[in-house]
Amino acid sequence: MIASMLQPFAEDVWIDTRPVRFFGVETGSRMTVVRMKAGGLFIHSPVALDDDTRREVDALGAVHAVVAPSLFHHLHVGGWMSVYPKAVFAACPGLEWKRPDLAFSSVLGDEPLGAWSGDLEQVYFSARRENEVVFFHPRTRTLICADALLNLSTHASGVTRAVARLMGNTAPGVGWVEPLMVRDRRVARRQVDRILAWEPDAVVLGHGATLERGGTDAVRDAYAWL
Repeated sequence: MIASMLQPFAEDVWIDTRPVRFFGVETGSRMTVVRMKAGGLFIHSPVALDDDTRREVDALGAVHAVVAPSLFHHLHVGGWMSVYPKAVFAACPGLEWKRPDLAFSSVLGDEPLGAWSGDLEQVYFSARRENEVVFFHPRTRTLICADALLNLSTHASGVTRAVARLMGNTAPGVGWVEPLMVRDRRVARRQVDRILAWEPDAVVLGHGATLERGGTDAVRDAYAWL
């Protein structure tokens, strides 16, 4: 059993970071939990739902929405569906075809669904190959993303840091791999500008160290090549 590691990140925002390997490299993965103004919980990129995690999540409130925000962040959704059948389960575009075994109730787009409208804003970053939907919590100015920003340069694993150096990944979203993940630069520029218009301060990354401040600069620097 994996012990729960829910940690406070900002007011009504918690994170849970777990070890995960991608192509044999330890990258880690992170779930974000947001308690909305009405008390319900929004779960972004869910991790494995062990008993400890379930107890800690339930102590925060009722799970109202669970989001798989990227084509690569879906492995544990089924477990959450079994435990919280009344919640809204939303997938990034294309994931409903990739995972036909999962009964998603909605497909994400540019506009927030009613379950979190008024609490979170979002942009469908369709120009990236992961089809990621990026979220923003205005109350704490927190940007919540999965793959749109990657930072393995400070990872505890020396092997992971070595891979980061080979990728040129020296800061969030920086490296020679990132342009390869963008299929349309003009569309990407418009979508990045929408994210920058939020003026995020803190950033929760799916992979790599979180940022407590400087989020706007981090996004701007990561996509300066567009």
